[in-house]
Amino acid sequence: MTNGPRSGLTAVSTALLAMNRHLQVHDVLKTIVVSARELLDARYAALGVPDDHGGFAQFVVDGVSDEQWKAIGPLPRQHGVLAAMIQHATPERLADVRSDPRFGGWPAAHPDMRDFIGMPVADGDEVLGALFLANKRRPARAGEPPCGLEEAGRTCGFTAEDEELLSVLAQHAAIALTNARLYERSRELTIAEERARLSHELHDAVAQKLFSLRLTAQAAAALVDRDPARAKEELHEAARLAAEATDELRAAVVELRPAGLDEDGLVATLRTQVQVLDRAHTAKVTFASHGVRALPAAQEEALLRVAQEALHNALRHSGAGRVQVTLTRAGQGAALCVADDGCGFEPEAVRRAGRHLGLVSMRDRASGVGGSLTVTSEPGMGTAIEMEVPGG
Repeated sequence: MTNGPRSGLTAVSTALLAMNRHLQVHDVLKTIVVSARELLDARYAALGVPDDHGGFAQFVVDGVSDEQWKAIGPLPRQHGVLAAMIQHATPERLADVRSDPRFGGWPAAHPDMRDFIGMPVADGDEVLGALFLANKRRPARAGEPPCGLEEAGRTCGFTAEDEELLSVLAQHAAIALTNARLYERSRELTIAEERARLSHELHDAVAQKLFSLRLTAQAAAALVDRDPARAKEELHEAARLAAEATDELRAAVVELRPAGLDEDGLVATLRTQVQVLDRAHTAKVTFASHGVRALPAAQEEALLRVAQEALHNALRHSGAGRVQVTLTRAGQGAALCVADDGCGFEPEAVRRAGRHLGLVSMRDRASGVGGSLTVTSEPGMGTAIEMEVPGG
């Protein structure tokens, strides 16, 4: 076997491993595009996921700066060569896309593209997207400028071997994209189940307190004339029940509120939720972060959900006066710690407390993204929940 095919196989293997590390659809799309551009040594790459209205639901690019992308304007429509790949599920390899009769031009800010290769990403008869690359690079021969530079005015052209490699990549990309979509659908079901659980908890906890509050207020009203001292005690009890019901409602609102991970990122989202909890509870709740980088979306969500569950335990069950949340960089990943100064529990009681404190679900969330969870606790010495994820 020559060096070329062997190096190509290694590159494909690396690309496939990269694609299968991610579970979020957008992460998978971006990895496919980056992998394809590196694999075929192209200057530009893009992947469009079609919608049902002649446009693209998602369109991911690589090789174009953010400034260029903004200047280009709206997403392209399904026309010309792009439409052919989507509608007919056929690959395209062109020496100069500008010379193709289907070429309809591009916006003024669009980079100049010449040699072109496109490959549909399909799952059976369903076309999931169109993957295309432009401006093949290659090392310059003596006395000529490098290929791929606009000023060179030349094209290198994609080869039949390039098309074969891209076909292999597209087949596996379809699998990775299908798996990511299934994961997101299952996550939506999990979120729906979580909301149903919260609704049930809210009904049980708050309804009981409001019922008790109503009875206490009625008792105070009946006692106010004949036993003012008892009536005063009942009113104090009514005030206490009202405060507890308010805390329950605030905690439920925090859990039901969308996390905002996509818009704000993990650090900002955690900081905001800690600030809300600090205002809603008598315990002092603080947050600190050190050197954390962006993580794969699934890992960020798992960290957020574990932090929420640990905070829920500390504020509702431990009697803590102080809860500290820290998020720090750990190699390529991150480490989360939620520590409180509450009542704690015996180490041998961890298994028994697992269901009650949500430790089983926290461990499942950690292992589900390749991470680990550690619980440290002693009676009277508080509890620390620590979770570490590998990054990507």
